[in-house]
Amino acid sequence: MSELDLYDYDLPDELIAREPPARREAARLLVLHRSSGLIEHRTIEDLPGLLQPQDLLVLNDTRVLPARLVGRRAATGGRWEGLFLKSPQPGTWEVIGQTRGKLLVGEELIVPLINSTDDRLPSSTELRLTLVERLPDGGWLLQPDLTGSHVELLGRFGQVPLPPYMERDTATATDRDRYQTLHARHPGSVAAPTAGLHFTPELLAKCRARGIHDAYVTLHVGLGTFRPISVERLADHVMHSEWCEVPAATVDRIQRTRNAGGRIVAVGTTSVRSLETAARTGQLVPFTGDTQLFIQPPYQFQTVDVILTNFHLPKSTLLVLLAAFAGRERLLNAYAEAISEHYRFYSYGDAMLVL
Repeated sequence: MSELDLYDYDLPDELIAREPPARREAARLLVLHRSSGLIEHRTIEDLPGLLQPQDLLVLNDTRVLPARLVGRRAATGGRWEGLFLKSPQPGTWEVIGQTRGKLLVGEELIVPLINSTDDRLPSSTELRLTLVERLPDGGWLLQPDLTGSHVELLGRFGQVPLPPYMERDTATATDRDRYQTLHARHPGSVAAPTAGLHFTPELLAKCRARGIHDAYVTLHVGLGTFRPISVERLADHVMHSEWCEVPAATVDRIQRTRNAGGRIVAVGTTSVRSLETAARTGQLVPFTGDTQLFIQPPYQFQTVDVILTNFHLPKSTLLVLLAAFAGRERLLNAYAEAISEHYRFYSYGDAMLVL
């Protein structure tokens, strides 16, 4: 058995959540106590009572971009599909894509209009993307022919990107609403920070009424977050880079929480990685920039005391992160319990609170 095999588990297909629950706060919540291994079965609505006054929720306020692009090759008419990753500088995009045949530098891709509601932008019914350079990771550097920021253009020509396990070709109106947190403010992600999908203004209000505060970080979720690890040894895994920000206001709030005896409750693994990146020297400081932090056992957490998270793919960096926090055996025991109790897994699924 390889080291990677230690982070594997079997999930029945029917437990994959391909649709969101009727209400955001209707998700179930498995509570794992790290010190004892005790497991409780609750719901997200129980969260305020499971936390303590003076605790601090830290949420990721990134916003999912309509990053999926579907079009055709101008030269052949063949279908092309791509995923916008980032704009390294104005007027250039990094995109990964797939099509039949070999793409060539200088070739054009044509993406039809999806949303015409923004009349501030040119009224073109198509977006032309010129292939400028093949990148070392297999992606492409593209140049759009229309003016406007990538956020504006993707809003007109892009679609909501959904994980493959949801098994539908096009995002629905429900997906456009529910595959986005209600506190999303800063566009930049190609996937949702899924633990935050459970939060509503009412749930946050109940937390605040109990004396539980909230603060925010930003981490733009990249495609690599959800890719399974492909090497046998964790030490050989090269972590993808993602942009994150831990602002001074959040650092100050964390310090005040610590002084009051409260705990830092990271909502999602993206919040964990942001906070631990900002504390990588042993002291939490404001941080803005790229992070490639791969949290794996053994790891000494500097900032995070409690994690609220969804259930993650086997052999993923996210599962390894949780194992570093909860202990691998206790985590996998909790996953086995969740499977036996028919919890719903992955982005639209139920949640786990690790205390």
